Amino acid sequence: MEFAIVDIETTGGAAKHGGITEIAVLIHDGKSIVSEYQTLINPEQAIPTYITGLTGIDNFMVRHEPTFEAIHEELWELLKDRIFVAHNVNFDYGFLREAFMKVGKELKTPKLCTVRLSRKVYPGMRSYSLGRLCESQRIPIEARHRAMGDAKATAILFDRMIKTDYQIINQSLKKNTGEAFLPPNFPHSRFKEIPTSCGVYYMLDENGKVIYVGKAINIRERFKNHFSGQLLPNLKQKLKTEVFDLKWELTGSEFMALLYEALEIKRLWPKYNSALKLPKRTFGLFHYEDNSGYGRFQVSKVTKFFKPIESFLSIEEANAFLKTGIVTYGLCPKLCGLRKINCSTDDEMCCGGACSFTEKPKEYNQRVGEFMGKIRETQKEILIRLEGRTPEEYAYCMFESGMLSKFAYVDSKTTSEDTIPSLLNPVPQVPETYYLLRQYIHQIKPEQISVLEPS
Repeated sequence: MEFAIVDIETTGGAAKHGGITEIAVLIHDGKSIVSEYQTLINPEQAIPTYITGLTGIDNFMVRHEPTFEAIHEELWELLKDRIFVAHNVNFDYGFLREAFMKVGKELKTPKLCTVRLSRKVYPGMRSYSLGRLCESQRIPIEARHRAMGDAKATAILFDRMIKTDYQIINQSLKKNTGEAFLPPNFPHSRFKEIPTSCGVYYMLDENGKVIYVGKAINIRERFKNHFSGQLLPNLKQKLKTEVFDLKWELTGSEFMALLYEALEIKRLWPKYNSALKLPKRTFGLFHYEDNSGYGRFQVSKVTKFFKPIESFLSIEEANAFLKTGIVTYGLCPKLCGLRKINCSTDDEMCCGGACSFTEKPKEYNQRVGEFMGKIRETQKEILIRLEGRTPEEYAYCMFESGMLSKFAYVDSKTTSEDTIPSLLNPVPQVPETYYLLRQYIHQIKPEQISVLEPS
C-alpha cells in the first residue's frame, strides 16, 4: 500500500473557478518517503494579491512555468494507483479532480485526511490546523504555505500517526463510514447528535463564534447537504474548512423556523450569511371594481397618487403572491390582470366563469372580499398559534403592522387563552418577517389566527 501525500497552492478557494499555482507530491511506501515531486504551475489566470501575500507566489514567478495540461500525464502516474493523502484532503483533491476533468481524466483514488486521522490519534486538541498540530508535535515546517514545505510537514505527521496506530488507515478507508462529507474538524459523533426535527442551526468556528445561521425541516439532513451537494461550491469549501461545531434550536414548524432564522441573522450577522438588505418596495397590488361590477386586481408600480392594498419588492414577487390568492380563493386570472383572454377549463388557474359573465358579480366578489380580508388581517395586530416543539405546547406569534413583534412557547394544557398576550416576549421588528407572514398566511387555518384590538 503506497500513499501520495499532496499539498497544493491555488489562486483561491473555489475549485471550479480557481487555478493551481504549485504542487508537491511525496510518495510514502508505508515506512518512509521514497520519492518527491514539486513544481510551480502557470494557472492561466491572475493570482490575487492577497494570495501572493499568503504564499509568496506572484504572477511573475509562474509566467514561464508549465500549465497543468503540460504536466498532467506525469502527475497522473504519481497519483492514480496510490492513496491520496492531504491535510483537509477535500480541498486539494477537489482542485486536482477539476483540473484532471479539464484534460479528460477522472481522478477516483481513495483518500485520507490527516485532520481526521489526527483527531483520532491526538484527541482533545483545541485546533487541528497543520500549524497547531506541527507545533504540538514539534514538527518543523520549512516553508509555511508553500507546497513542499506543507507537504513535508504533513508527511512527517502522517508517518508518526500510522506508526502509532496503523489500524486507523484501514478503519478510515472503509467505505460508507458516513464521514466522507463532513468538515474535517467536525466529529462524526457530534453529527449523530444532530436532531432530524425542524429548527434553526448555528455553525461555529474553532473559537465558538457563529459563522452561519440556517433553518431546516430536518436539521441533520440540511447540515449534511451543505457539504455533500454541488450548490455554492465556494461557500461550501469555506464552511468545510472553518466549521468545528453545530448548535441548534428546535422550533416545531417551518414557519416558526423561518421567523426565528430572520431574527437570529439580524442579531448575530454571521459572516457567511448574505446581508439581508431590502430595497424600497416599488410594486403594489391594486384593487378596483369594473363597469360590470366585478372586483379586479392589478399589479403595477407604486406611485404617490395611489395607495396599494399590498406592496412588494419586485413584480415577480407580486405576481407570485397574486397567483397564490387566485388558486386559494378561486379568482379569475383575467380579472386579476394575469391573462388577456378568457380562462379555459383545463388551466390550473381557471375561474368559475367571471370572465365570461356566467358567474354573477355578487358571488365572485364574495371571494374577492375574502382575499382582501386576509391581506388586511396581516396588516393588523394579530396573534397566530403554531405547532410547538412538543405535543404539549404551542408557539404563539404576535404581528404588528405585519411584522413579528412578540412570540413565546406556551404550555397548551395549563395556559388560558386570555393570558397568552401577556406571556409573549418582545423581539426587534425585522422587515423580513413581514414578507414571511405574507408568504405563509394562506397556509394558516382561520382558527389559528386571532385579530387583536389595538393595544
